[in-house]
Amino acid sequence: MDAFFRILELIGTLAFAVSGANVGVEKRMDIFGVAILGVTTAVGGGVLRDLVIGVTPPQAFQEPVWLITALVTSILVFFPFLRRLAAKSRARLDTLLLVTDAVGLGIFTVTGITTAMERAGCRSVLLLLFVGMLTGTGGGVLRDVLAGDMPYIFRKHIYASASLVGAGVFLLARLLAPEAAAVLLGVGAVVAMRCLAAHYAWNLPRAASVWQKD
Repeated sequence: MDAFFRILELIGTLAFAVSGANVGVEKRMDIFGVAILGVTTAVGGGVLRDLVIGVTPPQAFQEPVWLITALVTSILVFFPFLRRLAAKSRARLDTLLLVTDAVGLGIFTVTGITTAMERAGCRSVLLLLFVGMLTGTGGGVLRDVLAGDMPYIFRKHIYASASLVGAGVFLLARLLAPEAAAVLLGVGAVVAMRCLAAHYAWNLPRAASVWQKD
């Protein structure tokens, strides 16, 4: 199972690094800015998780392979020849970014929960749901703050909610099925919700201003 989770974390790191670095590219940042956004998106949620559950120094600094992987991936995204290959069809590129981001969200939601249980002995369902969501969405929130945007989870589509649902599915499935199957079900639930929400433009209700313009 350890190898299985490490493969999942590698896939999630790659997916989130691509997502974060692409925001830097779209903001026309220099290579340092693109690298920072990519690395922050990839490992930021895990760092926040570790601080919450009391794992210090955070795992990202204990095992720098994840930082290095995110850094190398972000630098590759920076170079235009790779983006030209992916951008032959803008619709395909948008779909690729959506799917990679959804996969990263699902993987880090689930691995965030397993890390909290294994490294800190967390058993509270409420805490595990929160930690899973924080691991999945924290890096994206930090990315958007650094990029000068309102965090994505507060403004568009079903995102943090998908993470919470996936976390719940994973915790429930662990009681009824082998852990590997529970992981796949949890990740699959997140990816399915994200892709359906993007396709059908599902959004949570938004607050309406009580002030009317004259």
